[in-house]
Amino acid sequence: MPEPIASALGWIIPALVVFGAAALIIAITVWIVRRVRRSPRARTAALAERERAGAALVRLDDAVTELDLEVGLSGALYGGGASTTLRRARLTAQHARDAAFDDYRATGHPAVLPAAIRKTSARIQRKTAEATATIQRAQAEHAAWMQQNVSAAQQVDAERQRLASLRASMGDPRRLVADLESRYDEEEWRDAARAAESALSEADEAERLLARAAGEAADPSRTALADLAMAERRLRLAEADARTLEETHRLVTQAGHALKGEFEAARAALRQAITTCEHLPPAEAARLAGEVREISTQLDALEGDAGRRPTRAVDRIARLRDRLDLALGDARTAQQRLRGARTALPGTLAAARGVIAQAEASVAHSRSAPARLRLLTAQRELADARQAPDPVAALDAARRAMREAEDAKALADFERMQVP
Repeated sequence: MPEPIASALGWIIPALVVFGAAALIIAITVWIVRRVRRSPRARTAALAERERAGAALVRLDDAVTELDLEVGLSGALYGGGASTTLRRARLTAQHARDAAFDDYRATGHPAVLPAAIRKTSARIQRKTAEATATIQRAQAEHAAWMQQNVSAAQQVDAERQRLASLRASMGDPRRLVADLESRYDEEEWRDAARAAESALSEADEAERLLARAAGEAADPSRTALADLAMAERRLRLAEADARTLEETHRLVTQAGHALKGEFEAARAALRQAITTCEHLPPAEAARLAGEVREISTQLDALEGDAGRRPTRAVDRIARLRDRLDLALGDARTAQQRLRGARTALPGTLAAARGVIAQAEASVAHSRSAPARLRLLTAQRELADARQAPDPVAALDAARRAMREAEDAKALADFERMQVP
């Protein structure tokens, strides 16, 4: 071998060995790091961090809800002049909360790496802390304004006016319950009855607290702030119960009025499906015909007590229409899909509103971030369904709203059962 070549090989081969070994070590190191970062232990730690982010998000959601009530109170009692800071803080906090919920949703996918979960969870905690601090500063500023501009006696008078307005607006809640009770089964008015009794009890307690606060406000040696705060909370609870009562009464009554049309639309859809069978291959036609018979049988059974259980009937009809659409698949023309969506949409929207109302009642007492996320998604889907110009897209959104609301309620109920 010529001497120049031998000399070159003398330094090239060792260099290749060194660089090759270094590359191998780097590759092994990278592989080990990736394995560690994706290990079950790393994912467990990341999910624990996500749980902490979820807890912070729940606290922010509660703070936004309280701030929303405070903004309404400020505007109603004091002409809105003192609530500019509160309104600005509410808008900022709502945006932060919604963005954080979107981030929280993104970290729930199994394909997301633990490192990404930890990074996003840290961002959620940082943003929620900033939003919470913004709310607290706004509330402190507003409290200082109230101390300087509104006396305890004025606050008592304003609260009494609110209480009088509440009593006038809800009238006799038991009459609404009695109206439902005379026409429908207990499951239709049970929640309304509970809300009515709670609203009356909270209003009576608020009146008692305000009477005591009035006496304290007239005595310079005493403070009425504690009783005023308790009365305000009782008033808020009474207002929430009154809204629940009115919403339940409205949903049940509307469902009762809509029953005839919903059954007619469902039967028309079944007749259209039978017509569609005539244009399908034998095997597909037999499958669809069997499904149509089963749905028709369930619809007939549902009609027996639908008049006494209208919201349940509307909900079941909407689900049967969903099942029929799945059975039809791609067998319909675009025109048939559009016509079917138009007839199914009103009942599905009503069913979605009912399921969301049930979920809201369950999630209101839940500390579960996943439950609140599902409820927020359901509310967004329902809003999209109401605004969508295309009936097919609107129907799909309404059905997604139902599924999300059902999941939210299930998560909240499961959490409640886990509490000793």
